[in-house]
Amino acid sequence: MNLRTLDEHPQTLTRAAQYVRMSTEHQQYSTANQDDTILDFARRRGFEIVKTYADEGKSGLNVAGRASLQQLIDDVQCGKADFSAILVYDISRWGRFQDADESAYYEYLCKRAGIEVHYCAEPFENDGGPTSTIIKSVKRAMAGEYSRELSTKVFKGQCRLIELGYRQGGPAGFGLRRMLISQAGVEKGPLARGERKSLQTDRVILVPGPDEEVETVRWIYTAFTVEGKREAEIANELNEKGISTDLGRSWNRGTVNQVLTNEKYVGNNVYNRTSFKLKKKRVENAPEMWVRHEQAFEPVVSLEEFFVARGIIQERARKITNDELIAKLSKLADQNSRLSGQLIDACHSMPSSSVYRSRFGSLLAAYKQIGLQPDRDYRYVEINRDLRQMYPQLVSDVTSKLGAAGATVTQDSTSDLLLINGEYSASMVLSRCRQTQAGSLRWLIKLNQGVTPDITILVRMNIENTAPADYYLLPIIDIDSPKLLLCEVNGVHLDTYQFDSLEFLASASAREKVEV
Repeated sequence: MNLRTLDEHPQTLTRAAQYVRMSTEHQQYSTANQDDTILDFARRRGFEIVKTYADEGKSGLNVAGRASLQQLIDDVQCGKADFSAILVYDISRWGRFQDADESAYYEYLCKRAGIEVHYCAEPFENDGGPTSTIIKSVKRAMAGEYSRELSTKVFKGQCRLIELGYRQGGPAGFGLRRMLISQAGVEKGPLARGERKSLQTDRVILVPGPDEEVETVRWIYTAFTVEGKREAEIANELNEKGISTDLGRSWNRGTVNQVLTNEKYVGNNVYNRTSFKLKKKRVENAPEMWVRHEQAFEPVVSLEEFFVARGIIQERARKITNDELIAKLSKLADQNSRLSGQLIDACHSMPSSSVYRSRFGSLLAAYKQIGLQPDRDYRYVEINRDLRQMYPQLVSDVTSKLGAAGATVTQDSTSDLLLINGEYSASMVLSRCRQTQAGSLRWLIKLNQGVTPDITILVRMNIENTAPADYYLLPIIDIDSPKLLLCEVNGVHLDTYQFDSLEFLASASAREKVEV
């Protein structure tokens, strides 16, 4: 056979995609090395690589974070794959799943779609026979076991370094800095955020940061333990002074609490407070499981200040019984002529007002427990809160009803206005039902003057304020005041726009496609 005959009958190549993954394990698994092996396999087996899916620097413990593998599976399942084979370096590159069945499941999804997976560096043929099935199962288990063994070794090594007083990962925190030291303990210079050591033998410790940050940390402790300020108050003062956190953000209650509770500020090196091994569920470990080295670093605050702050926080976080809550509330009522959520929150010896709402359903219910009857009816506060919670669902119901009728509805995220069919805008207003002493019903409507919808969908609530009673579809041209007071009967100029349901609006907004 001559060359011309070969050209006239070229070999038909099978279209294939390659999947490569590199974590941080070994250079032998670099994507370039995988490419070479896969390309050699493709040439010998008659494959043409038409697409590459690459996950670089990604763990193989699960599919989360591996965007390319997720895209590969999605392309296969959705019929977007223009190839009939997938080439992978070996089983461990497909994944070191802790459940071997998960690895098999993703391969099965490909096989079900008529796309075979080939492991190019494995010594067996992935032909579905009993031999390859057994070997694959063993290899998958070995791939997962490798990660488990490595995790155990790394954890033991990290614990050993913690016990020697060296820092293991994570930002230093406000008022502290990471210092790089040599194997001999000689300081080599501070590490900026995001910088890492370049030599395996180097170590990292924590040292006090700039003087102004150290002074701020000490002020936080004084304000909390001596002046009796709460975390939120301290955060507000720091923000007013223009002081940012170590991440360049504004302070809040949580960031102040971290400064007050983290033992690194007294020089202790603590590790393993939480676990997230093998990318499984994050768990909070009991204190006896923590790995620690006392006084590993130079402290920023004294032990006495730290333990006073800890005691205050622990006492505040202690589970308070309902009887204790009522006793505290009763004592506060005796000391003040009026009670309010703001007063409760301002009192340092009191739990927050949200605790009372959570335990008793509302502040009013808590007040009743101590026999306090407000001098006016505050039930409207709870009703208004319920209406605010009800509002998104009612808007969703309107949108769904109009959509079912064939209308197109979009909502402006800034103004909450509904744009219907791209033709006109509408806003929804909920009005609480009030009952006068004579027993008649009233609805007071306050319109937002900041928006000018073409139609206002006014929802009058029933007497229990639990569901809509009826609707008014008010065009903007007939609204001449930002406030409306509706009675049960309002005259033809308003009741013309009254409807028992939104069926009229749905039918008026319906659009049908016209075949051309």
